Amino acid sequence: MSELPSELRYLETHEWVRNEGEGIATIGITDHAQDALGDVVYVELPEVGSTVNAGEEAGVVESVKAASDIFSPVTGEVIAINEALEDAPETINDSPYGDGWFFKVKMADPAELDGLLDADGYREAAGE
Repeated sequence: MSELPSELRYLETHEWVRNEGEGIATIGITDHAQDALGDVVYVELPEVGSTVNAGEEAGVVESVKAASDIFSPVTGEVIAINEALEDAPETINDSPYGDGWFFKVKMADPAELDGLLDADGYREAAGE
């Protein structure tokens, strides 16, 4: 498995979340997930202003091999989506922890982050 950013928290379903402070979280998928999917060709993201719930489907990412649900690691209001992914979904493959982020959430309860996996926990859950 590639290097996992230690400042992120993870779900066993291969999503990551970055605490941006001020109750804001950025969500994306891991390098492991993008590698397993192969070339990403489309992403469906939640609408700005909608509410996402921790552990529930928030979107879809499609590749040449498969389609996979995106689950939100936290509950809150979607305040931004990565519109650049509409025209360049391959950014997810090139930069899963950087420019390939999916959406940002104003968290209802930032303490939800405490229940997520750290890098070592994710690595173990992913069987690496």
